Amino acid sequence: MQPKILLALRLYDILWRLCIPLLKLNSRLKEGFSSRRSGNGLQPADIWIQAASAGEAYLALSLIENMNPVTPVHILVTTNTRQGLDIINKEIESKSLNDQVTAECAYIPFDRPAIMDNVVQRICPKLMILLETEIWPGLLFALKKKNVRTIIINGRLTPKSLQRYLLWPSLWKTLSPDWVLAISDDDARRFATLFGQKKVQKMPNIKFDRLQTVINDTDNHLKAFIPDATDFLVLGSVRQPEEKQIESIIQNIQSNLPETIFGLFPRHMHRIKYWEYTLNRLNVRWIRRSELNREPVAEGTIILWDTFGELNPAYALAKAVFVGGSLVPLGGQNFLEPMIYGIKPIIGPSWENFAWVGDDIFNQGLAIKANDWQSVASGLKRQLRQTRSAARQQAAAIRYIKARKGGTRQACNFIADLLTTDSDLIKVKDHD
Repeated sequence: MQPKILLALRLYDILWRLCIPLLKLNSRLKEGFSSRRSGNGLQPADIWIQAASAGEAYLALSLIENMNPVTPVHILVTTNTRQGLDIINKEIESKSLNDQVTAECAYIPFDRPAIMDNVVQRICPKLMILLETEIWPGLLFALKKKNVRTIIINGRLTPKSLQRYLLWPSLWKTLSPDWVLAISDDDARRFATLFGQKKVQKMPNIKFDRLQTVINDTDNHLKAFIPDATDFLVLGSVRQPEEKQIESIIQNIQSNLPETIFGLFPRHMHRIKYWEYTLNRLNVRWIRRSELNREPVAEGTIILWDTFGELNPAYALAKAVFVGGSLVPLGGQNFLEPMIYGIKPIIGPSWENFAWVGDDIFNQGLAIKANDWQSVASGLKRQLRQTRSAARQQAAAIRYIKARKGGTRQACNFIADLLTTDSDLIKVKDHD
């Protein structure tokens, strides 16, 4: 290894040593701080998976659930956030894994090279799996020194991140993982620029495997107060920074289509009070979801959803849907869910968090991307005036998703190939 890279890693270690005491002041990092600082308590594992937060946690679970080892395998999943920790622990406890698989979850220690050296030695994994973009120099350096095979799965790398890494390309060539499975041609090209073409392959995005394409809507309890023929509009996952624009959309549609029933779903429940005040100020007819009885809602009513777990049943009854987090630069919320119900969702210009679905989703007319709130309102009004062709739209959405499934199987097969020297430690689960 080049002397200047070794020097840089020593300086990186010193910087972490100086910063770690200050990180305890961070409310997010304070929880589990002792284990983050030392890695004490981490046990040996055959496979170590690093999943940054909630989204990556679900990817880790997809891999774990689909591994079919012929000998016992212990898997450690580490994560950066409490949300990721809770998701993994809950699923591990509630789901029946293969009899040969055991798994546990912990916070990942800080990336100080001295800490990572001890952690890698303690865990002693046969394989390290990094999900999406978990590229940490301290961890990669420790893995290299212990000759631990390392693979990035479901890899994605933005142009901005690549430019940052390319400030020192020789560093990342030196610390590079053994393999990268990237989720698109563009991501594969960027990883190849960083780590070398021979290490990179393309794979379907595992997130498509987690999308349900079989819907049972025969017992939708919301039908009691939202009958089938209702012009029902869902404003889903509305975020705080776009609330004023949502207010404008509501006023615009009500002035043109006053019979429309709105389902208003704030993304976070602490915004309910704001919307109560706003709807009163607008002098419109509205009611809290928790106050509804079994009678149909009157035309022109805005239902303020103050209960959890009913966004998908509402999508199933909607004639038009807007998915929030997209009118301002927040990256968007999940607009794939309404597609499964035969809805063509409308989103704003910000959808970076879901860029993995591909532009084809818009080119094929499965979703609509609008430039501003005025365009959103126009699109929603157009849908409310049209006859909904749910069956045809639903079939097209399901075809789109099914054609992009298979990432989990490919990744598990690749893992199996990497571990063939361990007597076929892992085989992909054979299931439909």
